[in-house]
Amino acid sequence: MFVCEIICVGTELLLGEILNTDAQFLCRELAAMGIAVQRILTVGDNPARLREDFRLAWGRSDLVLLTGGLGPTKDDLTKETVCEALGIPLAVDARTMQKIEDYFARRGIPFVESNRKQALVPEGCAVLYNENGTAPGCFIQKDGKAAAFLPGPPRELQPMFTQSLAPLLAPWGGGVIVSHHLRTIGIGESRMAELAGEYLDMENPTVAPYAKDGEAYLRVSAFAPDIEAAEALCAPVIKNLQFILGKSVYAIDKALEQVLLDLLLARSKTIAFAESCTGGGVAARLTELPGASQVFRYGFVTYANEAKEKLLGVSRGTLETHGAVSGQCAFEMARGAREASGADIGVSITGIAGPGGATPDKPVGLIYLCATDGSQTKHLKMETGRTDRNYNRVAAAKQALNLARELLI
Repeated sequence: MFVCEIICVGTELLLGEILNTDAQFLCRELAAMGIAVQRILTVGDNPARLREDFRLAWGRSDLVLLTGGLGPTKDDLTKETVCEALGIPLAVDARTMQKIEDYFARRGIPFVESNRKQALVPEGCAVLYNENGTAPGCFIQKDGKAAAFLPGPPRELQPMFTQSLAPLLAPWGGGVIVSHHLRTIGIGESRMAELAGEYLDMENPTVAPYAKDGEAYLRVSAFAPDIEAAEALCAPVIKNLQFILGKSVYAIDKALEQVLLDLLLARSKTIAFAESCTGGGVAARLTELPGASQVFRYGFVTYANEAKEKLLGVSRGTLETHGAVSGQCAFEMARGAREASGADIGVSITGIAGPGGATPDKPVGLIYLCATDGSQTKHLKMETGRTDRNYNRVAAAKQALNLARELLI
């Protein structure tokens, strides 16, 4: 398997001004081609540091992909820096130069001379023409290795990779990498990893645990000459892990909200949510998906006790005796959401997301959930032990979706 490194160029990445979606896209595409990405480096618009990082990457890898720094400004120096390191001169690509001149002419704006540098490409390279911008990409081969330059904007990089670079990289693949995720909830990463045990030491397929807010994944990845062979390597491992982890596995690859939507559609059921501490986050997750309108009835966001009484029919006695953050209140909220909306299932959440609002007997991270269809009811009490408001809200939203899933199955 050929080894690849990715160098992402741009000070804006180091400052956190933009999210590096280029690296995510390239890793996914390269893995599908059987090209192993071993490192991702991010370097600012600094020629000396870029030169140093490129030389290290070139020395230990078969393929180096560089993103960004191909524009017309003084800080766009990726091609110049790398070609200097490789001893390859730059030359004007006539087609690119004509495209840049035509671009300015069509818009009736003065030609800026600095744009000419975008038409410079390494001598002898394969030029990757840019149909969505002005800066072309390049593919260089030297001493049995290769380097590729790609523009930074994703709307330019992604089609350039797919249409122009991927065919050139095909001989470097020699196989495919297939990955699947066993998604679990309610078990935690450490216990999940403990149960997976010896599977974490496998080499092909590999098995690796990942913690997510409110859930945990086991990624199973296999390398093989083709997709069918890779899937055949993954299948028995996934089956064994499903048996070991039991009911904590809610799906393979599929997100929790998609699992719930599919169940609701399959059973011709509708649902309504009554939310307090999540502020509509559960409804938002479900309604992001196409087809949600067929199953989603109402969403109630009832922070105030008055809203719980008026909209959901929670009794004043419950609120005064047990409080809004209680199992009794959660049940009445779920029942009220179902009855007020006419949905088949009502789901509720009430709790203390934090960082404030705690009392001696009700700490931050205490959350009560309930799901009911009128004949059966499921309750859950969460105590996250965290004061992180975002974590508590996300974890609670996922548990609410899962509680509805469990009710349906």
